[in-house]
Amino acid sequence: MIFLFKHFLNNLGYIIVVAFLISRLPVFAQIIRKEKLSYLSIITLGVLFGGLGIIGTYVGVNVKGAIANTRNIGVMVGGILCGPYVGIIAGIIAGLHRLLIDIGGITSLPCAIATIIGGIISGFAYKKSTWKNKWLYGFIAGVIIENISALLILIFARPFHLAIDILKYIYLPMMFANGAGISIIILLTENIFDTEELIAAKQSKQALEIANRTLPHFRRVNKKSLNEACQIIKESIGAMAVSITDTTRILAHVGAGADHHTVGIDLVTEATKRAIRENKIEIVNTKSEIECKDKNCPLMSAVIVPLKEKDKVIGVLKIYYDKENSIGHRDIMLVKGLSQLISTQIELSKIEHMKNMANKSEIKALQAQINPHFLFNALNTIVSFTRINPDKARELIINLSTYLRYNIENENIFVDLNKELEQVKAYVQIEQARYKDKIEIIYDIKTIKEEVKIPSLTIQPLVENAIKHGILKKEGRGKIYIRVKERDDDKILIEIKDEGIGIDEEVIEKIYKGKNKAGSVGLSNVHNRLKLIYGQGLTIEKCEDGTRIWFYINRDAKEGTN
Repeated sequence: MIFLFKHFLNNLGYIIVVAFLISRLPVFAQIIRKEKLSYLSIITLGVLFGGLGIIGTYVGVNVKGAIANTRNIGVMVGGILCGPYVGIIAGIIAGLHRLLIDIGGITSLPCAIATIIGGIISGFAYKKSTWKNKWLYGFIAGVIIENISALLILIFARPFHLAIDILKYIYLPMMFANGAGISIIILLTENIFDTEELIAAKQSKQALEIANRTLPHFRRVNKKSLNEACQIIKESIGAMAVSITDTTRILAHVGAGADHHTVGIDLVTEATKRAIRENKIEIVNTKSEIECKDKNCPLMSAVIVPLKEKDKVIGVLKIYYDKENSIGHRDIMLVKGLSQLISTQIELSKIEHMKNMANKSEIKALQAQINPHFLFNALNTIVSFTRINPDKARELIINLSTYLRYNIENENIFVDLNKELEQVKAYVQIEQARYKDKIEIIYDIKTIKEEVKIPSLTIQPLVENAIKHGILKKEGRGKIYIRVKERDDDKILIEIKDEGIGIDEEVIEKIYKGKNKAGSVGLSNVHNRLKLIYGQGLTIEKCEDGTRIWFYINRDAKEGTN
Protein backbone atom coordinates (compact mmCIF):
# COMPACT_ATOMS: atom_id res chain seq x y z
CA MET A 1 0.00 0.00 0.00
CA ILE A 2 2.89 2.38 0.77
CA PHE A 3 4.27 1.60 -2.67
CA LEU A 4 0.96 2.65 -4.24
CA PHE A 5 0.96 5.94 -2.35
CA LYS A 6 4.44 6.73 -3.69
CA HIS A 7 3.46 5.64 -7.18
CA PHE A 8 0.36 7.88 -7.18
CA LEU A 9 2.39 10.85 -5.96
CA ASN A 10 4.77 10.39 -8.91
CA ASN A 11 1.87 10.06 -11.32
CA LEU A 12 0.27 13.18 -9.90
CA GLY A 13 3.29 15.20 -10.99
CA TYR A 14 2.82 14.14 -14.62
CA ILE A 15 -0.89 14.91 -14.51
CA ILE A 16 -0.28 18.37 -13.01
CA VAL A 17 2.15 19.21 -15.84
CA VAL A 18 -0.32 18.07 -18.51
CA ALA A 19 -3.22 19.92 -16.82
CA PHE A 20 -1.10 23.07 -16.69
CA LEU A 21 -0.42 22.85 -20.42
CA ILE A 22 -4.13 22.38 -21.12
CA SER A 23 -4.97 25.40 -18.93
CA ARG A 24 -2.83 27.52 -21.26
CA LEU A 25 -5.38 27.05 -24.04
CA PRO A 26 -7.18 30.29 -25.08
CA VAL A 27 -10.55 28.62 -24.53
CA PHE A 28 -9.87 28.61 -20.78
CA ALA A 29 -10.13 32.41 -20.76
CA GLN A 30 -13.70 31.99 -22.04
CA ILE A 31 -14.43 29.59 -19.18
CA ILE A 32 -13.13 32.04 -16.57
CA ARG A 33 -15.18 34.88 -18.08
CA LYS A 34 -18.21 32.53 -18.04
CA GLU A 35 -18.69 32.90 -21.77
CA LYS A 36 -20.72 30.32 -23.66
CA LEU A 37 -18.46 27.72 -25.25
CA SER A 38 -18.93 26.63 -28.86
CA TYR A 39 -19.71 23.00 -29.63
CA LEU A 40 -16.24 22.61 -31.10
CA SER A 41 -14.63 23.97 -27.91
CA ILE A 42 -16.68 21.59 -25.75
CA ILE A 43 -15.73 18.58 -27.87
CA THR A 44 -12.07 19.63 -27.97
CA LEU A 45 -11.92 20.02 -24.19
CA GLY A 46 -13.77 16.73 -23.71
CA VAL A 47 -11.22 14.93 -25.88
CA LEU A 48 -8.28 16.62 -24.11
CA PHE A 49 -9.46 15.74 -20.61
CA GLY A 50 -10.50 12.28 -21.79
CA GLY A 51 -6.94 11.93 -23.06
CA LEU A 52 -5.69 13.04 -19.64
CA GLY A 53 -7.80 10.24 -18.15
CA ILE A 54 -6.25 7.76 -20.59
CA ILE A 55 -2.77 8.89 -19.52
CA GLY A 56 -3.85 8.24 -15.93
CA THR A 57 -4.73 4.68 -16.92
CA TYR A 58 -1.44 4.02 -18.72
CA VAL A 59 0.71 5.28 -15.86
CA GLY A 60 -1.23 3.09 -13.43
CA VAL A 61 0.14 -0.06 -11.78
CA ASN A 62 -1.20 -3.60 -12.05
CA VAL A 63 -2.54 -4.98 -8.78
CA LYS A 64 -3.72 -8.59 -8.98
CA GLY A 65 -5.23 -8.10 -12.44
CA ALA A 66 -6.65 -4.63 -11.68
CA ILE A 67 -5.11 -1.26 -12.65
CA ALA A 68 -4.59 1.13 -9.77
CA ASN A 69 -4.63 4.53 -11.52
CA THR A 70 -5.46 8.24 -11.48
CA ARG A 71 -7.80 8.11 -14.49
CA ASN A 72 -10.68 9.89 -12.72
CA ILE A 73 -8.54 12.96 -12.04
CA GLY A 74 -8.49 14.02 -15.70
CA VAL A 75 -12.19 13.31 -16.22
CA MET A 76 -13.43 15.09 -13.11
CA VAL A 77 -11.14 18.11 -13.41
CA GLY A 78 -12.47 18.60 -16.94
CA GLY A 79 -16.10 18.44 -15.81
CA ILE A 80 -15.69 20.60 -12.69
CA LEU A 81 -13.74 23.32 -14.50
CA CYS A 82 -15.36 23.25 -17.93
CA GLY A 83 -18.91 22.03 -17.41
CA PRO A 84 -21.01 18.87 -17.56
CA TYR A 85 -20.72 18.23 -21.32
CA VAL A 86 -16.93 18.25 -21.14
CA GLY A 87 -17.05 15.92 -18.11
CA ILE A 88 -19.41 13.47 -19.79
CA ILE A 89 -17.41 13.40 -23.05
CA ALA A 90 -14.16 12.90 -21.11
CA GLY A 91 -15.77 10.20 -18.96
CA ILE A 92 -17.05 8.27 -22.00
CA ILE A 93 -13.68 8.46 -23.77
CA ALA A 94 -11.59 7.43 -20.76
CA GLY A 95 -14.18 4.82 -19.64
CA LEU A 96 -14.42 3.11 -23.04
CA HIS A 97 -10.65 3.12 -23.28
CA ARG A 98 -10.40 1.38 -19.88
CA LEU A 99 -12.87 -1.27 -21.01
CA LEU A 100 -11.29 -1.92 -24.40
CA ILE A 101 -7.65 -2.20 -23.32
CA ASP A 102 -8.48 -4.96 -20.86
CA ILE A 103 -11.61 -6.69 -22.18
CA GLY A 104 -12.64 -9.37 -19.69
CA GLY A 105 -10.35 -7.98 -17.00
CA ILE A 106 -11.57 -8.40 -13.45
CA THR A 107 -12.19 -4.66 -12.92
CA SER A 108 -12.55 -3.44 -16.53
CA LEU A 109 -16.34 -3.12 -16.60
CA PRO A 110 -16.85 -1.59 -13.11
CA CYS A 111 -14.00 0.86 -13.64
CA ALA A 112 -15.35 1.88 -17.07
CA ILE A 113 -18.83 2.46 -15.62
CA ALA A 114 -17.40 4.38 -12.66
CA THR A 115 -15.38 6.62 -15.00
CA ILE A 116 -18.50 7.56 -17.00
CA ILE A 117 -20.43 8.18 -13.76
CA GLY A 118 -17.50 10.34 -12.62
CA GLY A 119 -17.98 12.54 -15.69
CA ILE A 120 -21.65 12.97 -14.79
CA ILE A 121 -20.92 13.73 -11.12
CA SER A 122 -18.31 16.32 -12.15
CA GLY A 123 -21.07 18.13 -14.08
CA PHE A 124 -23.18 18.38 -10.93
CA ALA A 125 -20.15 19.69 -9.01
CA TYR A 126 -19.61 22.33 -11.73
CA LYS A 127 -23.18 23.61 -11.39
CA LYS A 128 -23.23 23.64 -7.58
CA SER A 129 -19.77 25.08 -6.94
CA THR A 130 -18.36 28.59 -7.22
CA TRP A 131 -14.91 29.49 -8.57
CA LYS A 132 -13.53 29.74 -5.02
CA ASN A 133 -14.78 26.37 -3.69
CA LYS A 134 -14.40 24.12 -6.72
CA TRP A 135 -11.38 22.49 -5.10
CA LEU A 136 -13.52 21.35 -2.17
CA TYR A 137 -16.23 19.99 -4.44
CA GLY A 138 -13.49 18.30 -6.42
CA PHE A 139 -12.13 16.53 -3.35
CA ILE A 140 -15.59 15.39 -2.25
CA ALA A 141 -16.52 14.26 -5.78
CA GLY A 142 -13.21 12.37 -6.05
CA VAL A 143 -13.87 10.51 -2.80
CA ILE A 144 -17.46 9.74 -3.87
CA ILE A 145 -16.47 8.34 -7.27
CA GLU A 146 -13.79 6.08 -5.74
CA ASN A 147 -16.40 4.71 -3.35
CA ILE A 148 -18.77 4.14 -6.27
CA SER A 149 -15.93 2.42 -8.14
CA ALA A 150 -15.26 0.19 -5.11
CA LEU A 151 -18.95 -0.70 -4.86
CA LEU A 152 -19.15 -1.59 -8.55
CA ILE A 153 -16.05 -3.77 -8.21
CA LEU A 154 -17.77 -5.67 -5.38
CA ILE A 155 -20.88 -6.05 -7.54
CA PHE A 156 -19.31 -7.07 -10.88
CA ALA A 157 -15.81 -8.45 -10.15
CA ARG A 158 -15.49 -12.19 -9.83
CA PRO A 159 -14.22 -14.14 -8.00
CA PHE A 160 -15.53 -12.10 -5.09
CA HIS A 161 -12.63 -12.91 -2.74
CA LEU A 162 -10.18 -11.52 -5.32
CA ALA A 163 -12.26 -8.31 -5.57
CA ILE A 164 -11.98 -7.97 -1.79
CA ASP A 165 -8.20 -8.48 -1.91
CA ILE A 166 -7.83 -5.85 -4.65
CA LEU A 167 -9.85 -3.29 -2.71
CA LYS A 168 -7.90 -3.89 0.46
CA TYR A 169 -4.76 -2.97 -1.41
CA ILE A 170 -5.94 -0.08 -3.65
CA TYR A 171 -9.01 1.46 -1.99
CA LEU A 172 -7.37 3.96 0.40
CA PRO A 173 -4.47 5.01 -1.89
CA MET A 174 -6.81 5.57 -4.88
CA MET A 175 -9.40 7.45 -2.84
CA PHE A 176 -6.73 9.74 -1.42
CA ALA A 177 -4.77 10.14 -4.66
CA ASN A 178 -7.82 10.94 -6.80
CA GLY A 179 -9.56 13.19 -4.25
CA ALA A 180 -6.40 15.11 -3.39
CA GLY A 181 -5.21 15.15 -7.01
CA ILE A 182 -8.44 16.72 -8.28
CA SER A 183 -8.28 19.39 -5.55
CA ILE A 184 -4.62 20.20 -6.17
CA ILE A 185 -5.03 20.59 -9.93
CA ILE A 186 -8.12 22.79 -9.49
CA LEU A 187 -6.31 24.92 -6.91
CA LEU A 188 -3.30 25.31 -9.19
CA THR A 189 -5.53 26.29 -12.11
CA GLU A 190 -7.41 28.78 -9.95
CA ASN A 191 -4.13 30.26 -8.74
CA ILE A 192 -2.86 30.65 -12.33
CA PHE A 193 -5.96 32.54 -13.38
CA ASP A 194 -6.18 34.56 -10.16
CA THR A 195 -2.58 35.66 -10.70
CA GLU A 196 -3.33 36.59 -14.30
CA GLU A 197 -6.46 38.49 -13.23
CA LEU A 198 -4.41 40.37 -10.62
CA ILE A 199 -1.81 41.28 -13.25
CA ALA A 200 -4.58 42.31 -15.65
CA ALA A 201 -6.21 44.42 -12.93
CA LYS A 202 -2.90 46.19 -12.21
CA GLN A 203 -2.37 46.77 -15.92
CA SER A 204 -5.91 48.13 -16.29
CA LYS A 205 -5.39 50.43 -13.32
CA GLN A 206 -2.10 51.68 -14.75
CA ALA A 207 -3.66 52.18 -18.19
CA LEU A 208 -6.58 54.11 -16.66
CA GLU A 209 -4.22 56.30 -14.63
CA ILE A 210 -2.20 57.09 -17.77
CA ALA A 211 -5.40 57.74 -19.72
CA ASN A 212 -6.64 60.06 -17.01
CA ARG A 213 -3.37 62.04 -17.04
CA THR A 214 -3.27 62.25 -20.83
CA LEU A 215 -6.96 63.11 -21.29
CA PRO A 216 -6.48 66.94 -21.24
CA HIS A 217 -3.83 66.64 -23.96
CA PHE A 218 -6.15 64.81 -26.37
CA ARG A 219 -8.91 67.43 -26.16
CA ARG A 220 -7.06 69.60 -28.65
CA VAL A 221 -4.80 67.38 -30.73
CA ASN A 222 -1.66 69.21 -31.89
CA LYS A 223 2.11 68.74 -31.84
CA LYS A 224 2.55 70.07 -28.30
CA SER A 225 -0.34 68.14 -26.75
CA LEU A 226 0.73 64.85 -28.39
CA ASN A 227 4.32 65.30 -27.20
CA GLU A 228 3.10 65.90 -23.65
CA ALA A 229 0.90 62.79 -23.85
CA CYS A 230 3.86 60.72 -25.09
CA GLN A 231 6.02 62.05 -22.24
CA ILE A 232 3.43 60.96 -19.67
CA ILE A 233 3.18 57.47 -21.20
CA LYS A 234 6.97 57.10 -21.36
CA GLU A 235 7.46 58.08 -17.71
CA SER A 236 4.56 55.92 -16.52
CA ILE A 237 5.64 52.64 -18.11
CA GLY A 238 9.40 53.12 -18.09
CA ALA A 239 9.83 52.87 -21.84
CA MET A 240 12.85 54.09 -23.81
CA ALA A 241 10.70 56.14 -26.18
CA VAL A 242 7.07 56.64 -27.22
CA SER A 243 5.70 57.68 -30.61
CA ILE A 244 2.27 58.48 -32.00
CA THR A 245 1.71 58.47 -35.75
CA ASP A 246 -1.10 58.89 -38.20
CA THR A 247 -1.31 56.57 -41.22
CA THR A 248 1.56 58.24 -43.10
CA ARG A 249 3.92 60.14 -40.79
CA ILE A 250 5.16 60.65 -37.22
CA LEU A 251 3.03 63.08 -35.19
CA ALA A 252 5.01 62.94 -31.93
CA HIS A 253 8.13 61.22 -30.58
CA VAL A 254 9.52 61.52 -27.05
CA GLY A 255 12.62 59.84 -25.65
CA ALA A 256 15.62 58.13 -27.18
CA GLY A 257 16.04 58.65 -30.93
CA ALA A 258 14.16 61.97 -30.90
CA ASP A 259 17.01 63.53 -32.89
CA HIS A 260 16.16 61.47 -35.97
CA HIS A 261 12.63 60.14 -35.27
CA THR A 262 11.36 63.63 -35.93
CA VAL A 263 7.82 64.91 -36.31
CA GLY A 264 6.58 65.00 -39.88
CA ILE A 265 8.83 62.36 -41.44
CA ASP A 266 7.17 59.52 -43.34
CA LEU A 267 6.71 56.08 -41.83
CA VAL A 268 9.46 53.69 -42.91
CA THR A 269 8.98 50.66 -40.67
CA GLU A 270 7.26 47.80 -42.45
CA ALA A 271 5.89 46.58 -39.12
CA THR A 272 4.19 49.96 -38.59
CA LYS A 273 2.68 49.89 -42.06
CA ARG A 274 1.51 46.32 -41.48
CA ALA A 275 -0.09 47.25 -38.12
CA ILE A 276 -2.04 50.01 -39.89
CA ARG A 277 -2.90 47.93 -42.96
CA GLU A 278 -3.96 44.77 -41.10
CA ASN A 279 -5.25 46.42 -37.89
CA LYS A 280 -3.23 44.23 -35.55
CA ILE A 281 -0.53 44.50 -32.88
CA GLU A 282 3.00 44.13 -34.17
CA ILE A 283 5.95 43.06 -32.02
CA VAL A 284 9.41 44.20 -33.14
CA ASN A 285 12.03 42.18 -31.25
CA THR A 286 15.29 43.26 -32.86
CA LYS A 287 17.02 46.44 -33.93
CA SER A 288 17.07 45.31 -37.56
CA GLU A 289 13.28 44.96 -37.54
CA ILE A 290 12.94 48.57 -36.36
CA GLU A 291 14.50 49.49 -39.73
CA CYS A 292 15.88 52.81 -38.51
CA LYS A 293 18.19 54.48 -41.03
CA ASP A 294 20.38 55.85 -38.23
CA LYS A 295 22.96 53.16 -37.36
CA ASN A 296 23.46 54.65 -33.89
CA CYS A 297 19.75 54.49 -32.97
CA PRO A 298 19.48 53.12 -29.40
CA LEU A 299 16.00 51.65 -29.94
CA MET A 300 16.12 47.84 -29.93
CA SER A 301 12.53 46.58 -29.74
CA ALA A 302 8.99 47.92 -29.88
CA VAL A 303 5.29 47.24 -29.51
CA ILE A 304 3.17 48.82 -32.25
CA VAL A 305 -0.56 49.08 -31.56
CA PRO A 306 -3.20 50.54 -33.90
CA LEU A 307 -5.18 53.61 -32.84
CA LYS A 308 -8.73 53.58 -34.16
CA GLU A 309 -11.62 55.92 -34.69
CA LYS A 310 -14.72 53.73 -34.74
CA ASP A 311 -13.50 50.79 -36.87
CA LYS A 312 -10.98 52.73 -38.93
CA VAL A 313 -7.25 52.75 -38.11
CA ILE A 314 -6.07 56.37 -37.87
CA GLY A 315 -2.51 55.75 -36.68
CA VAL A 316 -0.41 53.79 -34.18
CA LEU A 317 1.01 54.04 -30.68
CA LYS A 318 4.63 52.82 -30.59
CA ILE A 319 6.40 51.90 -27.34
CA TYR A 320 10.18 51.44 -27.69
CA TYR A 321 12.62 49.58 -25.41
CA ASP A 322 16.42 49.55 -25.18
CA LYS A 323 16.91 45.76 -25.27
CA GLU A 324 16.17 43.18 -27.91
CA ASN A 325 13.57 40.47 -27.21
CA SER A 326 12.50 42.30 -24.05
CA ILE A 327 8.76 42.55 -24.70
CA GLY A 328 6.62 40.30 -22.53
CA HIS A 329 2.93 39.45 -22.41
CA ARG A 330 2.35 42.07 -19.71
CA ASP A 331 3.82 44.82 -21.90
CA ILE A 332 1.62 43.81 -24.81
CA MET A 333 -1.57 43.74 -22.71
CA LEU A 334 -0.77 47.10 -21.09
CA VAL A 335 -0.08 48.82 -24.41
CA LYS A 336 -3.15 47.22 -25.97
CA GLY A 337 -5.39 48.55 -23.18
CA LEU A 338 -3.71 51.93 -23.39
CA SER A 339 -4.27 52.17 -27.14
CA GLN A 340 -7.97 51.42 -26.70
CA LEU A 341 -8.31 54.21 -24.13
CA ILE A 342 -6.34 56.66 -26.27
CA SER A 343 -8.47 55.77 -29.31
CA THR A 344 -11.57 56.53 -27.26
CA GLN A 345 -10.09 59.84 -26.08
CA ILE A 346 -9.24 60.90 -29.64
CA GLU A 347 -12.73 60.02 -30.81
CA LEU A 348 -14.32 61.92 -27.92
CA SER A 349 -12.15 64.96 -28.63
CA LYS A 350 -13.34 64.96 -32.24
CA ILE A 351 -16.95 64.63 -31.12
CA GLU A 352 -16.45 67.55 -28.74
CA HIS A 353 -14.84 69.59 -31.51
CA MET A 354 -17.74 68.78 -33.83
CA LYS A 355 -20.18 69.74 -31.09
CA ASN A 356 -18.47 73.11 -30.69
CA MET A 357 -18.50 73.59 -34.44
CA ALA A 358 -22.19 72.71 -34.51
CA ASN A 359 -22.87 75.24 -31.76
CA LYS A 360 -20.96 77.92 -33.65
CA SER A 361 -22.78 77.04 -36.85
CA GLU A 362 -26.12 77.43 -35.10
CA ILE A 363 -25.01 80.80 -33.73
CA LYS A 364 -24.07 81.80 -37.26
CA ALA A 365 -27.49 80.65 -38.41
CA LEU A 366 -29.12 82.84 -35.81
CA GLN A 367 -26.89 85.76 -36.71
CA ALA A 368 -27.84 85.30 -40.34
CA GLN A 369 -31.49 85.52 -39.42
CA ILE A 370 -31.41 89.26 -38.83
CA ASN A 371 -34.68 89.89 -40.57
CA PRO A 372 -34.31 92.48 -43.35
CA HIS A 373 -37.83 93.60 -42.56
CA PHE A 374 -36.84 94.18 -38.92
CA LEU A 375 -33.85 96.25 -40.03
CA PHE A 376 -35.92 98.18 -42.58
CA ASN A 377 -38.69 98.84 -40.06
CA ALA A 378 -36.19 99.84 -37.37
CA LEU A 379 -34.61 102.38 -39.70
CA ASN A 380 -38.03 103.72 -40.68
CA THR A 381 -38.91 104.11 -37.01
CA ILE A 382 -35.66 105.99 -36.36
CA VAL A 383 -36.32 108.26 -39.35
CA SER A 384 -39.80 109.08 -38.06
CA PHE A 385 -38.38 110.04 -34.64
CA THR A 386 -35.73 112.32 -36.14
CA ARG A 387 -38.49 114.80 -36.99
CA ILE A 388 -40.55 114.64 -33.81
CA ASN A 389 -38.07 113.45 -31.16
CA PRO A 390 -34.38 113.66 -32.14
CA ASP A 391 -33.22 112.48 -28.69
CA LYS A 392 -35.32 109.35 -29.04
CA ALA A 393 -33.92 108.81 -32.53
CA ARG A 394 -30.35 109.00 -31.19
CA GLU A 395 -31.26 106.50 -28.45
CA LEU A 396 -32.71 104.09 -31.03
CA ILE A 397 -29.63 104.39 -33.25
CA ILE A 398 -27.48 103.38 -30.26
CA ASN A 399 -29.84 100.44 -29.54
CA LEU A 400 -29.76 99.30 -33.16
CA SER A 401 -25.97 99.62 -33.18
CA THR A 402 -25.73 97.52 -30.00
CA TYR A 403 -28.06 94.89 -31.45
CA LEU A 404 -26.27 94.65 -34.80
CA ARG A 405 -22.76 94.64 -33.31
CA TYR A 406 -23.69 91.82 -30.92
CA ASN A 407 -25.16 89.72 -33.74
CA ILE A 408 -22.42 90.34 -36.28
CA GLU A 409 -19.26 90.36 -34.14
CA ASN A 410 -20.03 87.69 -31.56
CA GLU A 411 -18.64 84.27 -32.50
CA ASN A 412 -18.29 82.79 -29.01
CA ILE A 413 -20.45 79.94 -27.81
CA PHE A 414 -20.58 81.45 -24.31
CA VAL A 415 -20.92 85.13 -23.42
CA ASP A 416 -21.40 87.10 -20.24
CA LEU A 417 -25.03 87.05 -19.11
CA ASN A 418 -25.09 90.84 -18.75
CA LYS A 419 -23.92 91.24 -22.36
CA GLU A 420 -26.71 88.96 -23.52
CA LEU A 421 -29.24 91.01 -21.56
CA GLU A 422 -27.89 94.27 -23.04
CA GLN A 423 -28.57 92.91 -26.53
CA VAL A 424 -32.08 91.84 -25.47
CA LYS A 425 -32.87 95.27 -24.04
CA ALA A 426 -31.58 96.97 -27.21
CA TYR A 427 -33.85 94.76 -29.32
CA VAL A 428 -36.85 95.34 -27.02
CA GLN A 429 -36.49 99.13 -27.08
CA ILE A 430 -36.50 99.15 -30.88
CA GLU A 431 -39.64 97.02 -30.96
CA GLN A 432 -41.35 99.12 -28.29
CA ALA A 433 -40.58 102.30 -30.24
CA ARG A 434 -42.07 100.70 -33.34
CA TYR A 435 -45.26 99.32 -31.76
CA LYS A 436 -45.60 102.05 -29.10
CA ASP A 437 -47.93 100.92 -26.32
CA LYS A 438 -48.62 97.48 -27.81
CA ILE A 439 -45.76 95.84 -25.89
CA GLU A 440 -44.94 96.21 -22.20
CA ILE A 441 -41.75 94.56 -20.92
CA ILE A 442 -41.36 93.79 -17.23
CA TYR A 443 -37.86 92.87 -16.10
CA ASP A 444 -37.38 90.79 -12.97
CA ILE A 445 -33.61 90.41 -12.93
CA LYS A 446 -31.94 89.69 -9.61
CA THR A 447 -28.40 90.97 -9.13
CA ILE A 448 -25.90 88.17 -9.64
CA LYS A 449 -22.66 88.82 -7.80
CA GLU A 450 -20.22 86.96 -10.04
CA GLU A 451 -19.79 86.82 -13.80
CA VAL A 452 -21.96 84.12 -15.33
CA LYS A 453 -21.56 82.69 -18.82
CA ILE A 454 -24.57 81.84 -21.00
CA PRO A 455 -24.82 80.37 -24.50
CA SER A 456 -24.97 83.39 -26.79
CA LEU A 457 -28.16 84.34 -28.63
CA THR A 458 -30.28 82.37 -26.20
CA ILE A 459 -32.66 84.92 -24.63
CA GLN A 460 -33.28 87.30 -27.57
CA PRO A 461 -34.82 84.63 -29.87
CA LEU A 462 -37.26 83.74 -27.06
CA VAL A 463 -38.24 87.38 -26.55
CA GLU A 464 -38.60 87.85 -30.31
CA ASN A 465 -40.86 84.78 -30.44
CA ALA A 466 -42.96 86.16 -27.57
CA ILE A 467 -43.43 89.47 -29.40
CA LYS A 468 -44.09 88.15 -32.92
CA HIS A 469 -46.10 85.03 -32.19
CA GLY A 470 -47.60 86.02 -28.88
CA ILE A 471 -48.35 89.70 -28.34
CA LEU A 472 -48.66 90.97 -31.94
CA LYS A 473 -51.18 88.27 -32.85
CA LYS A 474 -53.67 89.31 -30.18
CA GLU A 475 -55.78 92.40 -29.86
CA GLY A 476 -54.79 95.10 -27.42
CA ARG A 477 -51.73 95.39 -25.26
CA GLY A 478 -49.65 92.54 -23.94
CA LYS A 479 -47.02 92.09 -21.29
CA ILE A 480 -43.79 90.13 -21.52
CA TYR A 481 -41.94 89.14 -18.35
CA ILE A 482 -38.18 88.55 -18.49
CA ARG A 483 -37.01 86.91 -15.30
CA VAL A 484 -33.48 85.96 -14.21
CA LYS A 485 -33.06 84.37 -10.79
CA GLU A 486 -30.15 82.67 -9.05
CA ARG A 487 -30.87 79.39 -7.24
CA ASP A 488 -29.10 77.73 -4.31
CA ASP A 489 -27.81 74.81 -6.43
CA ASP A 490 -25.49 76.97 -8.60
CA LYS A 491 -28.07 77.07 -11.37
CA ILE A 492 -29.69 80.21 -12.76
CA LEU A 493 -33.29 80.30 -13.90
CA ILE A 494 -34.11 82.28 -17.05
CA GLU A 495 -37.79 82.65 -17.86
CA ILE A 496 -39.72 84.42 -20.63
CA LYS A 497 -43.48 84.69 -20.19
CA ASP A 498 -45.86 86.50 -22.50
CA GLU A 499 -49.57 87.33 -22.32
CA GLY A 500 -50.10 86.54 -25.99
CA ILE A 501 -52.34 84.08 -27.81
CA GLY A 502 -50.49 81.05 -26.45
CA ILE A 503 -48.41 78.48 -28.28
CA ASP A 504 -50.02 75.43 -29.92
CA GLU A 505 -49.41 72.11 -28.19
CA GLU A 506 -48.54 70.64 -31.58
CA VAL A 507 -45.71 73.15 -31.99
CA ILE A 508 -44.37 72.29 -28.51
CA GLU A 509 -44.39 68.59 -29.36
CA LYS A 510 -42.53 69.19 -32.64
CA ILE A 511 -39.85 71.26 -30.86
CA TYR A 512 -39.31 68.54 -28.25
CA LYS A 513 -39.10 65.84 -30.95
CA GLY A 514 -36.85 67.91 -33.19
CA LYS A 515 -39.34 67.72 -36.05
CA ASN A 516 -39.49 71.37 -36.97
CA LYS A 517 -38.88 72.29 -40.58
CA ALA A 518 -35.30 72.18 -41.82
CA GLY A 519 -33.54 75.49 -41.39
CA SER A 520 -35.90 76.60 -38.67
CA VAL A 521 -34.33 78.75 -36.00
CA GLY A 522 -35.70 80.44 -32.89
CA LEU A 523 -37.24 78.15 -30.30
CA SER A 524 -35.97 74.91 -31.91
CA ASN A 525 -32.46 76.25 -32.29
CA VAL A 526 -32.25 77.45 -28.70
CA HIS A 527 -33.81 74.23 -27.40
CA ASN A 528 -31.37 72.02 -29.29
CA ARG A 529 -28.30 74.02 -28.25
CA LEU A 530 -29.28 74.04 -24.58
CA LYS A 531 -29.93 70.32 -24.70
CA LEU A 532 -26.54 69.69 -26.29
CA ILE A 533 -24.70 71.82 -23.72
CA TYR A 534 -26.60 71.08 -20.51
CA GLY A 535 -28.44 67.86 -21.32
CA GLN A 536 -31.79 69.63 -20.93
CA GLY A 537 -33.38 72.16 -23.26
CA LEU A 538 -36.32 74.52 -22.98
CA THR A 539 -39.40 73.85 -20.93
CA ILE A 540 -42.38 75.26 -22.86
CA GLU A 541 -45.79 75.62 -21.30
CA LYS A 542 -49.05 76.98 -22.69
CA CYS A 543 -50.82 79.04 -20.01
CA GLU A 544 -54.34 80.44 -19.77
CA ASP A 545 -53.02 83.90 -20.60
CA GLY A 546 -50.15 83.11 -22.98
CA THR A 547 -46.91 81.12 -23.08
CA ARG A 548 -44.23 80.47 -20.48
CA ILE A 549 -40.75 79.31 -21.48
CA TRP A 550 -37.87 78.70 -19.08
CA PHE A 551 -34.52 76.99 -18.81
CA TYR A 552 -31.58 76.67 -16.41
CA ILE A 553 -27.92 77.40 -16.97
CA ASN A 554 -24.97 76.27 -14.87
CA ARG A 555 -23.06 78.99 -13.09
CA ASP A 556 -19.72 77.33 -13.91
CA ALA A 557 -20.51 76.61 -17.57
CA LYS A 558 -17.69 77.28 -19.99
CA GLU A 559 -16.99 76.74 -23.63
CA GLY A 560 -16.58 73.09 -24.51
CA THR A 561 -18.30 71.78 -21.37
CA ASN A 562 -21.55 70.03 -21.05
